[in-house]
Amino acid sequence: MQEPRAMSSFNLIVQGKALAMDVLAELAVEAGSPAIEPLGKTAWRFLDAKADTRETLAQYCRELECDWAFVPAGITLEHFGLWMTDMDSTLIQIECIDEIAGLLGIKDKVSAITERSMAGELDFTQSLRERVALLAGLKESTLKTVYDKKVKLTPGARELIAACQAKGVKIGLISGGFTHFTNRLKEELGLDYAIANTLEVVHGRLTGQVKGPVIDAQAKADWLVKLRNELGLRQDQVIATGDGANDLQMLAAAGVGIAFHAKPVVRYQAHVALTYSGLDGVINLFAD
Repeated sequence: MQEPRAMSSFNLIVQGKALAMDVLAELAVEAGSPAIEPLGKTAWRFLDAKADTRETLAQYCRELECDWAFVPAGITLEHFGLWMTDMDSTLIQIECIDEIAGLLGIKDKVSAITERSMAGELDFTQSLRERVALLAGLKESTLKTVYDKKVKLTPGARELIAACQAKGVKIGLISGGFTHFTNRLKEELGLDYAIANTLEVVHGRLTGQVKGPVIDAQAKADWLVKLRNELGLRQDQVIATGDGANDLQMLAAAGVGIAFHAKPVVRYQAHVALTYSGLDGVINLFAD
């Protein structure tokens, strides 16, 4: 996790599980915080916390298995105008391509490639093309089956979507996955944007090819900047969430880049990491 930006006043947000009063009191002492505000049953705001205590707090919260983040005091969700989020293993609980592969009996093979790609061990574009090639011949109708039977939103996703919509924050879904899934999520959830790869289909079957340029790490960052500029926003008015190495550039381009249940390489480089909380943990970071 990156160092807190230079600000005159920070609040510390701790969340992810129920904590006893004596633990909260000890956290307040460690953070140099004069007061604690509850944000729910499993989240607290420690007012005027000292950012230079981050190393001690990081270790403490790891032992507690809680998420923590320093947030500039006074920043609420209304400050932001755009939330960009990854799809697979972020907005939804699955990796779609792995589930598609499962219908061909090759889920383990494809999942292993996906895992290495998300950890940054493989080039994303090359690995995606290799995985898609293995799907050649599959009926296009199978994608609907995967969506209907396998796609489930991540806990807290609906709450964060509703909070953003209530505050006028635009929502962009961007994925190295496929339009068959992003477009349906956009329609069903009322999202503002959906960007993903298009699978080539001929005579109702997948060809094993992706049409057009692949939505890779650079493309994700470029789309964030494009939408930000179209909306007339500053960098600090954008939130981004993602879990894989191909999200790193997008997270860096946002004002607040959040590693969500992410690979270690992503957690280390992001502004904030949510490992134990749901997506509604983002709401707690910027609660009124």
